[in-house]
Amino acid sequence: MAANNNLQMFQYIKRDTRDFINIDPLQTAGLLTEAARDALIEWGDGYSVCDYCNGALDQVKKPPIQEFVHKALPEFLGTDAARVMNGARESKFAVMHTLAGAAKNKTSNAASNSANKTDAADYVVMDAWAHYSSKVAAERAGLEIVQTEKPEKEIMPEDFQNAIETGIEKYGKKPILTLLTYPDGNYGNLADAKKIAALSHEYEIPILLNGAYSVGRMPVNAKEFGVDYIVGSGHKSMSACGPVGVLGVNGEEAAEQLFRKSAYNKVKEVELLGCTSRGAPIMTLMASFPEVVERTKPDVWEKEVEHARHFVSRLEETGKFKLFGQNPHNHDVMFFEAPGFFNISERAKRGRYFLYDELKERKIHGIKPGLTKNFKMSTYGLSIETIDTVADSFIDILKKYDEI
Repeated sequence: MAANNNLQMFQYIKRDTRDFINIDPLQTAGLLTEAARDALIEWGDGYSVCDYCNGALDQVKKPPIQEFVHKALPEFLGTDAARVMNGARESKFAVMHTLAGAAKNKTSNAASNSANKTDAADYVVMDAWAHYSSKVAAERAGLEIVQTEKPEKEIMPEDFQNAIETGIEKYGKKPILTLLTYPDGNYGNLADAKKIAALSHEYEIPILLNGAYSVGRMPVNAKEFGVDYIVGSGHKSMSACGPVGVLGVNGEEAAEQLFRKSAYNKVKEVELLGCTSRGAPIMTLMASFPEVVERTKPDVWEKEVEHARHFVSRLEETGKFKLFGQNPHNHDVMFFEAPGFFNISERAKRGRYFLYDELKERKIHGIKPGLTKNFKMSTYGLSIETIDTVADSFIDILKKYDEI
C-alpha cells in the first residue's frame, strides 16, 4: 500500500510557470505553436508515426515526412540533403563518427603502401565557447580536441587559423573537421561564419556549423555561409517538443558517406541507427515549420535584434548591469553581469535565491535559481511591451533593496 501511495506523485506533475513571461534561452524559441500543441496530442501515443512506416522513416509519405525531410528541410537549411535527428548533439556525433571512420580507412590504406605510417590521433578544431555536447560527441567518436583561445568578445577567423596550426604542429596532420558554434550559447556572439568557413576550406578541412541557437530563430543558410555540415535543435529553436534536431550536409559524396546504408538492412542508415526521431517530436517539428520559416525571414529577425538591443539599453542606463560579448548585440541570447543583484544577495534573507523569488512573484521565469552575480537570458518572441515589463521588474527589484 505504501509503495502505491508513493507512486501517486508521478501521476501528474504540473508546471507552475506556464503562464509566466519566459526568458530562458533554452525555451524561448522552443515554445510550441498552437499547431504543434495539436500535433502533440494527436501523435503523442508511443511510436505513432511508425504505423505508417515501411522501414525507412524519411520515406513516409503520409504524414508527409518524405516531403519535409527531402525537400522542405534541405531548402530551409541551404543543404543538398538533410535528416531529422534526435538532437543537435546526435547530429554532431554522426558527422564526427563518419569522418573519423573515413580518416581511419584512409590511414589504413596509406599504411599498406608506405612505411611512413603515423599513429597520431585524429582530432577536431572547435571554438573556445563550444558546447559541452560538441566535446562529448568528439570524445565518443574517438577524436582529440583542439580549441581556439578564449577571445575578449567574439571568435575571429585568425583564432581558428592559430588553432589549426597548433593542431598540425601537435599531431603532424590536419584536423578532420572544424566546428563553429553559431552563436555561442553563453554570450550570443555571432562570429563571421563565412570567413571562418573559407579559412577552413583553404586548409581543405570540412566545417560544421552548430546552429542550436540559430537554426529556427534567424536566417541561416549553409550554402551562403559555405559550410559543409549544419545542425540545429528543434526543441531549443524550432518550436518542437524534444528531443529532436536537424542535420544538413552539402556535397553528394559527403551525403552518401554520412547517410550510408547498413550492410545488414539495405534501407537503414548506419549513423541514424536505422531511425531517429519519430512520434510527437518530429510531428511537432513539422507542425511548427511554416511559422518557423516565417519568423526566420530577415525583417522579422531584425525586429528581434532591435528588441534585444532595447532591453540591453534599458538595463545599461541603470549603471547596474554589464553586457558580456558583442555590443551592440546581434542575438537574443544575452549574458549580463549584475553587481547590484549580487550586492543584494549578500544581505537578503534568502541569499542568492532572492532574485528567483522576486522574479517568480512577478511571474517571470528563466533565470536559474541561485544566480545573481551574472546570468543568461533571452528576449526571443517577446513583444516590446513585455520586454519593458521585464526591464521594469529588474529595476524595481534594485529599488526595493535600495541599490538604485
